[in-house]
Amino acid sequence: MLASVGCAALLAGCGGQGAGKQPGVVDPADHDAFFLWAGVSAPEVLDHARRVYLLAGEVRHDDPDRFVSLRATPRISHAELWLVVRVERIDWGEAVYGEVLRRLALWQEAGNRLIGLQIDFDAVTRGLAGYAEFLGGLRKRLPETLALSVTGLLDWSAGGDPGALAGLAGILDEVVIQTYQGRHTIPGYEAYLASLMRLPIPYRIALVEGGDWHEPAGLASDPEFRGFVVFLLGNS
Repeated sequence: MLASVGCAALLAGCGGQGAGKQPGVVDPADHDAFFLWAGVSAPEVLDHARRVYLLAGEVRHDDPDRFVSLRATPRISHAELWLVVRVERIDWGEAVYGEVLRRLALWQEAGNRLIGLQIDFDAVTRGLAGYAEFLGGLRKRLPETLALSVTGLLDWSAGGDPGALAGLAGILDEVVIQTYQGRHTIPGYEAYLASLMRLPIPYRIALVEGGDWHEPAGLASDPEFRGFVVFLLGNS
């Protein structure tokens, strides 16, 4: 269980390429922020995590009034924690809002360093205005002490309407842009990332464990760039 992860010492940065490492291949050992989904055993690399996005449950397409729990309340003291809800629809019933808020409170009461809530929803680029409306309502319900994050598609920065992106900027604390689909890096991700300067929101880039990654020139100097998050595959 993830609750057993408890290394007190934190590694402040990312390591370099060591012996046996493959250049251009994402190695979790080089990073300190991770997605951990249900069904994936917590690997040792989480002992040095500074930030963990932990899937708590889902809102599935067949029922907007039910929160499907996928994990018991964790206990993590050494890393910042984000409660993630995987979402297939955003027309939530009141019961779902209530259960998400209840879970957030439980995770805080358990002594976790809970930073906020992340919504993992594949909002199509042309639907960002409607997504912003949902997120605005969610933001109003959240305690002021908690941040709001979402995952984002590569196409958001390249094809998103500037007005819709600006609307998200007024609601979100960060967006985590996914460079993968399933277990594999999306071919041609470099072209999409070249347009990230259009994204007026603090962002991180999500990489998949074992996937391809070649950092674009100028990324590290972008004032909105906040680092990487690795999606762990483990033995799942």
